[in-house]
Amino acid sequence: MRASQKQWLSKFLVGTSALSLMGIAQAAAAQESPAEGEVNGDEIVVTGIRASLAASADIKREAQGVVDAISAEDIGKFPDTNLAESLQRITGVSIDRQNGEGQLVTVRGFGPEFNLVTVNGRQVPTALIGDGGSAPSSRSFDFANLASEGIAAVEVYKSGRATMESGGIGSTINIRTPRPLDNPGLRGSLSVKGVYDTSRNEGNPITPEVSGVLSTTFADDRIGIMVAGSYQKRKSSTNTASVGWRDAYPGAVTAENNWGELEENPNSARYGNITNRPGDGDVYQVPQNASYALEDINRERINGQAVLQFRPSDNLTATVDYIYSRNTVETRNSNVGVWFNHEDTSSAWTDGPVAGPLFYTERFGAPPGVPGPNALYGGKDLSYSGSLQENRAENKSLGFNLEWKGPDGVTIELDAHHSTATVKPVNRFGSSMSLGNAVFGVANQTINFENDLPVISYEMHPGIDPLDPALIASTGNAFRNAYFRNRIDQVQLRGQYDHDGGFLDSIDFGVSYVDSKVRSAFGTIQNDDTWGGAGPASDIPDDIFELVTLPDKFPGLARPGMIQSFYGFDFERMADLVEQNYQACSNPATGSAIAGTCLANFNTDRRIGEKTLAPYLQVATVFDLFQNPAHLVAGIRYETTDIASSALVPVPVDSIWVGDNELNVVFEGGEFTRFKGSYDNWLPAIDFDISPMDNVKLRASYSHTITRPDYASMQGGRSIDTLFRVGGGTGSLGNPGLIPFKSKNIDLSAEWYYGRDSYVSVGYFHKDVKNFISSTRIDYSAPGITTPIGGPRYQAAQAALGPDATLADIRQYIIANFPDTVTGTVINAAPGDPLVNFEITTPINSDQTASINGWEFALQHSFWDTGFGVILNYTIVNGDATYDNTQPSSVAQFALTGLSDSANAVAYYDKNGLQARVAWNWRDEFLSRTGPNPFYVEEYWQIDASASYEFIPGFTAFVEAINLTGEGRRGHLRHKNNVDFVQPGFARYAAGVRFSF
Repeated sequence: MRASQKQWLSKFLVGTSALSLMGIAQAAAAQESPAEGEVNGDEIVVTGIRASLAASADIKREAQGVVDAISAEDIGKFPDTNLAESLQRITGVSIDRQNGEGQLVTVRGFGPEFNLVTVNGRQVPTALIGDGGSAPSSRSFDFANLASEGIAAVEVYKSGRATMESGGIGSTINIRTPRPLDNPGLRGSLSVKGVYDTSRNEGNPITPEVSGVLSTTFADDRIGIMVAGSYQKRKSSTNTASVGWRDAYPGAVTAENNWGELEENPNSARYGNITNRPGDGDVYQVPQNASYALEDINRERINGQAVLQFRPSDNLTATVDYIYSRNTVETRNSNVGVWFNHEDTSSAWTDGPVAGPLFYTERFGAPPGVPGPNALYGGKDLSYSGSLQENRAENKSLGFNLEWKGPDGVTIELDAHHSTATVKPVNRFGSSMSLGNAVFGVANQTINFENDLPVISYEMHPGIDPLDPALIASTGNAFRNAYFRNRIDQVQLRGQYDHDGGFLDSIDFGVSYVDSKVRSAFGTIQNDDTWGGAGPASDIPDDIFELVTLPDKFPGLARPGMIQSFYGFDFERMADLVEQNYQACSNPATGSAIAGTCLANFNTDRRIGEKTLAPYLQVATVFDLFQNPAHLVAGIRYETTDIASSALVPVPVDSIWVGDNELNVVFEGGEFTRFKGSYDNWLPAIDFDISPMDNVKLRASYSHTITRPDYASMQGGRSIDTLFRVGGGTGSLGNPGLIPFKSKNIDLSAEWYYGRDSYVSVGYFHKDVKNFISSTRIDYSAPGITTPIGGPRYQAAQAALGPDATLADIRQYIIANFPDTVTGTVINAAPGDPLVNFEITTPINSDQTASINGWEFALQHSFWDTGFGVILNYTIVNGDATYDNTQPSSVAQFALTGLSDSANAVAYYDKNGLQARVAWNWRDEFLSRTGPNPFYVEEYWQIDASASYEFIPGFTAFVEAINLTGEGRRGHLRHKNNVDFVQPGFARYAAGVRFSF
């Protein structure tokens, strides 16, 4: 955040805090007098924003342990159009956005995979497609699948509780849906709005959203029915500048000869092209590739709910409910990019110890052939690529609940549900596809890193026009097919005994059984042997290409010298052409497709079953301590889990050398391998609270919580990666015997509720976490899988060409002198070649531990009866395991991800049918990913605003604005100049009408 922005924030917070403190004093003085809303014994019912805040404050105040909540403002009306966007207003909660919408939730520094999401207390399945380039494996819940209109409240349980499902070290987030018998009578709403997204690159950016809720009871309120539904369509765009990087190398001379290292010999001409070369004690990273990408996104979301309740007697209630959601997202990507070979380079660097690049340039020789559309003339390529992702996430849940309120304070509840979550592609190509095209003949290419946006530029050799579509040839391509399904069957038997008077308040007891099955599958067909051109440019008609401009797609970021324009193309038409001309799908270099399609057959197929049995017991007591009312709740939950994991492992049969530093394993068929595991845990939870004075509550909690390993780590097979390099290959081996992360938690808080919808609170939390998952590497040689590198042909080429021969030179020598071992430009394995060494990574539970602690400050204040109010909160999160950017990638490191401070400031008005709100949300820079190299997401803030007016009783017009000032996002690696991505931000507006009754 720029200094001026921080100064503005400071002034804003100080000003609103001062006004709030004045209001607190007035409210405290007014507590002795009757409330203004009480006239002749009749209570004025407050609705809208203030009603939502009051309901949320009540949940927090009456809760056992540390709980925060967001409640609906009215039936069918949640504070934000997206659940994640609402959750970020809570202290300690941050979100990750995808396509401009909140998708994943982080609580107290723990990312989405560390937070368990339940719906009405039921564990729900998850389905997230992931990066599209590997088998899906995340347990993270995708909040983008759910519309907010059918939600009654969202509760965030930050301290553990014996009665709740386990799985969230960060929190357990419970989504509550409405029940008709909870609010008898006929109630409902219908909302229609149009959404205008200014990020859209082209086409009509206005899209419709329709939602409705109807709840009614009859037969003397013994029967209730509720139905809800929503349809939302959205068109948006995300434009990204991105840079890929080599590992961090030491500046000192090491003689390791890593590909991409800066020249170490002072007598070399290349050494003289380095300005301010990193030295001893420094580390640096060189770029590998860079691109400008334009993504156009079409999203269609359908949600539906139905609830039937029957109460034959006052003490017996039966509920049947069904929840459905479908979220279809299509993303079309057009990009222009460059790739570095790290040969004739120039560069300049900042001072260390982490040296960042100022610029990086590489020069290339002229094409060996005559440039033209009718032949492959060679030379360095300028990539014009495109990709398509189109997937549908579908969630279904059928539940049944029977509650019996017996005599003497006994309540028995039986709850069961069958739920599924599936995500899969919805087209004939797969889930994530990329098609490469290129113009050949780049003379030099440069990336300048001195601005927020990396400036990519190039020059072509004479006579070659990069904007002549007649010179664009098809190159490599890949069609990826991912599938994920999670099915959960759960039965819970819960009992409660409410004691009337005395020390004992209540006893809760019960048992939960969860049967979860996961299938994660992935396949790919790839043509890596055609990066030099699958055929001449004349194979592709010129009219398939469309010229796209770039600077206007990066407002506020574009710089002189950046690539000005490039060619996009019709993806489906191009895919059909590469199949027609080159059999890209029917006869690919690697993988295989379902006949007549480009849908890759699965070569990764993982099946995981988890069965968990969890009995629990909890005792609540109430007593006076020093003449002050106090509560002590103690509980224990025992969980035992059995795991059965199987995986289809592709069988490697051969290898090919397809590019300078690109070799591929060839697979044929597959076989299933199976492993088992089990673990159990005792999870205690103790909560204490005391009220030393009216409306003040002090809390202390201690609990144990767990988070289960991700599915990829638990997969039951060993696989090796298709792509390997000159130095060898990589692979993975799963471990179903992993045990969960475990955290011991302490929570302390002080809360003062000085008004119906006003309070101030401060909280402290501390977590000691163990059983982190790390990895170890083992060397493995797959039988019969060899590499030409170091073999007889490779040695013959080195002997003939000399020690300075490049990989490209060696390849050309082998192609020319050993034609019987070559297919086109692909070099096949041959007798005498050495075995490939694969470094197989397998997950293990390490003995590494970490501690996280922090503070949460919150103020919610209503300014008397003016209708004005504010919500302010600030969260500080600290951890004892940080990443040391000064160490090279060869040094293994452990660090905690997701830790960052965050803040919210909300100002609202709610009176006489007029509601308005302005909300500011900020999250500081945080470490998002670790491994050989760190990845940081830079600080981000966003302003949202909304307003509504009830112009006729029951009819309300409203407007909304998301990211009002169009803030963008940026991420980097070790140094700010090691930029990973930059995305400009755009505002999104909506307007509509709502009818409620």
